[in-house]
Amino acid sequence: MTGTGSPLQLQVDAFLHYLRVELQLSAKTRESYQRQLYTVIVLIDEMGLTEWRQLEVSQVRALAARSKRQGLQSASLALRLSALRSFLDWLVSTDALGANPARGVSAPRHGRHLPKNMDVDEVDHLLDIDTRDPLALRDRAMLEVMYGAGLRLAELVGLNCADVDLGGGEVRVVGKGNKERKLPIGATAVTWLTRWLTLRDRYAPKDDAVFIANSGRRISARNVQKRFAEWGVKQGVNSHIHPHKLRHSFATHMLESSGNLRAVQELLGHANLSTTQIYTHLDFQHLASVYDAAHPRAKREKT
Repeated sequence: MTGTGSPLQLQVDAFLHYLRVELQLSAKTRESYQRQLYTVIVLIDEMGLTEWRQLEVSQVRALAARSKRQGLQSASLALRLSALRSFLDWLVSTDALGANPARGVSAPRHGRHLPKNMDVDEVDHLLDIDTRDPLALRDRAMLEVMYGAGLRLAELVGLNCADVDLGGGEVRVVGKGNKERKLPIGATAVTWLTRWLTLRDRYAPKDDAVFIANSGRRISARNVQKRFAEWGVKQGVNSHIHPHKLRHSFATHMLESSGNLRAVQELLGHANLSTTQIYTHLDFQHLASVYDAAHPRAKREKT
């Protein structure tokens, strides 16, 4: 098998260095590239290739087919081919390769999973929390802000006191790609956030984080996930509660009420409208069910 110092791995390691130093990608993203490309090295080595310039389109297709036979799901296969394509593009840009043989090879299409959301009554039931315990009040504030603004989990956890304008009913968040946006959070979220901030100091905050743990430090994403799931159980909600479900519910309810896809895109911080358009499927499903139940011509004639 190819060793650590092989030309195959040396060039992959140089690419990973480029991702870290030049592109400054996150550690998680770089680990994903490394995992996929190191697996590809093993598969390439088993084909008898010792250099990347020996790789041809037919071999990339064979690599994809073998990965599929080994049980790799379509989404994971697409990720593997994407990592290989990016790496080979980089080799082309450094003149180490004349052309990218993975350019014409794509993973088989896989179905797009629609995000699951709660209806408005379920959200109201979830948020009807007994807040006599200060941490329960904090959790209520987190849930209200998450649903009130459709935040990502990282945006909620990263929220600082300086980012909150209670008078204007707004928060400032930094989303994907370091893009900053201001968002309205709604009167109810402002009320609960105000109540939490009056209690926050008793936990001796160690920094400017809005939401802190018992230790006084910024609450972790894992802790938020755990608390949300626990509240779902305590409140008797039928489905598993997680932060993205609140975000999806926000997007769906906004689209159902306004019909303004562009506005929902801006609120969610989506770079591409196509990402937001997934919610139009949810909206159509809702409208179609109403139509089928109400329109006289929607009912099938009895035979």
